[in-house]
Amino acid sequence: MHELTVPLQGASYPILIGEGLLEDSARWGPLMGAEAVLVTHPGVENLYARPLAEALGPACRGCYVLPDGEQHKTLEDLNGLYTWLLEQELGRGATFVAVGGGVVGDMTGFAAATYMRGVDFVQVPTTLLAQVDASVGGKTGVNHPLGKNMIGAFWQPKAVLIDPITLRSLPEREMRAGVAEVIKYGLIDDAEFFEWLEDHLEEVLALETEALTYAIKTSCASKARIVAADERERTGARALLNLGHTFAHAIETEQGYAQWCHGEAVACGLVLAADLSVRMGWLEVQAAERIQALVDRAGLPTRLPEELGVEQLRAHMRHDKKNVGGRQRFILMHAIGQAEVTDQVDERLLSATLAGVR
Repeated sequence: MHELTVPLQGASYPILIGEGLLEDSARWGPLMGAEAVLVTHPGVENLYARPLAEALGPACRGCYVLPDGEQHKTLEDLNGLYTWLLEQELGRGATFVAVGGGVVGDMTGFAAATYMRGVDFVQVPTTLLAQVDASVGGKTGVNHPLGKNMIGAFWQPKAVLIDPITLRSLPEREMRAGVAEVIKYGLIDDAEFFEWLEDHLEEVLALETEALTYAIKTSCASKARIVAADERERTGARALLNLGHTFAHAIETEQGYAQWCHGEAVACGLVLAADLSVRMGWLEVQAAERIQALVDRAGLPTRLPEELGVEQLRAHMRHDKKNVGGRQRFILMHAIGQAEVTDQVDERLLSATLAGVR
């Protein structure tokens, strides 16, 4: 069992990582509070949420099942959860437990941030993408037709419980999609981790315990370190976690959140960020080729779909949350393991990247 800490001022919390963790109620039971409700989705309800509810016993007040898919990450679907919570007559002492992927975690966290002006919540991520990224850091929210995650709040969980065994029930496509976020950490500030992934990617994809646990632990430690330095994305340090995401969110929004999953869009976004970095003279061509090769080995998209127009994608980028004072900001790379936030991007180079990576 591994335990990390997200060291925030006045709100530090643990990340517990270990195979069989969800069966060890003595480790996580005290984190749930006197009463808890579970929020999940159909794919994992019977696999993980119901067994957790049984382990909680009388402390569990019920289990709510959200519709599955990014297209249901909306205020309308969130309102159904609010209605159910009010019908259970839950007070401020309740703990909301998110059991599932990033959509469940984001929506449960936003519900916790806003229900009766704030209650505790615990993350139990069951997808790789959620385990290494979405469950850590306290970003919560829902999508809007004009932009991804445009409505939300910073609300840190009370704890994050990661059991790699849950990944054995994950569809292969979702497992591969999560690898995009793992690769991202190597590109931001850990060249050695990127090199490790080049040597051990197939072991991670095969769910080999040692390699998988190392990838999860290293990714979580990286995110915890960056979040601690810039919890609410005010200094720019936390924005580095959005490497590839400016492109990815534009892709997802243009596709109506219904074609590529988030990790697939991020994977392509990493390649696009590398291409733009090369065009700007920041990144060597060989480094961009290594990035594309690793993304390709993970079975993830490296080219934009032909049907996505340059101007449509650029229009979505203008609504990106990282933009400041009307200027678009991108996270680009000087080298593998060395990323930077910049608003000094030549529009012609950006259009060339969007037109050329197809």
